[in-house]
Amino acid sequence: LREAVRKGSLALHYQPLMNLRSLNIPTCEALIRWPHAKRGMISPAEFIPIAEETGLIVEIGREVLRKACKDCAGWPDGTRVAVNLSAIQLQRGDVVADVRAALESSGLAANRLEIEFTESAFLGDKAMALGVLKRLKELGARGALDDFGTGYSSLGYLHAFPLDKVKIDRSFLSGMGEGSRSLLLLEGVARLSRSLGLSVVVEGIETQEQLRLVEAGGQVDEIQGFLISRAVPAGDLEAYFGRKGDALLTRAA
Repeated sequence: LREAVRKGSLALHYQPLMNLRSLNIPTCEALIRWPHAKRGMISPAEFIPIAEETGLIVEIGREVLRKACKDCAGWPDGTRVAVNLSAIQLQRGDVVADVRAALESSGLAANRLEIEFTESAFLGDKAMALGVLKRLKELGARGALDDFGTGYSSLGYLHAFPLDKVKIDRSFLSGMGEGSRSLLLLEGVARLSRSLGLSVVVEGIETQEQLRLVEAGGQVDEIQGFLISRAVPAGDLEAYFGRKGDALLTRAA
């Protein structure tokens, strides 16, 4: 892994999100991949924990920010890129300096960058995490709470931290049907989030039926999942930017 980082062998793929009102792609999430010469594509679930344990995640995260901002600068005006932030990056790195450097080197407008925090980032030093988020907001970047519905799922995060977006975890989709507890919980979290001024994303949408149920409540702004696309290399995104509505779902048909 150290050698891969040194050689710049890690790659970024991007998973598009679809806005349920404009029916286009407003955001793409940057997801890191490791194409290995002998082992093929190594899952982030395998190497990210190692990167966090060794502290390599700080260097990796810095490079991800740089590359994601550079790629996004070439996308249609207004399209944003979302980048995940590890709790280890918060603790050991200088996230604000890294974001500032990535924005300056790419020329990307700060409001086109979304930083995604997981709950684990808030479980340690909350004052430090809050300070980092406020400074990122001062730069003009946006903040999102990722994977809501896992861990403690504290509603207090939505109130205490100056976030712009909440991403509801795919676990809410398990067993979801008309009148199911999962659907009622999802709709309740979405409604509360909207009342706090947050935009709402539901992750893990894989079927037309899930899309129908999520869309029916009228509280969800964006969806993400295999129904639209898996994560793809940056060079494959052009086809998605040129599509709208049902045309974005044809890849999953």
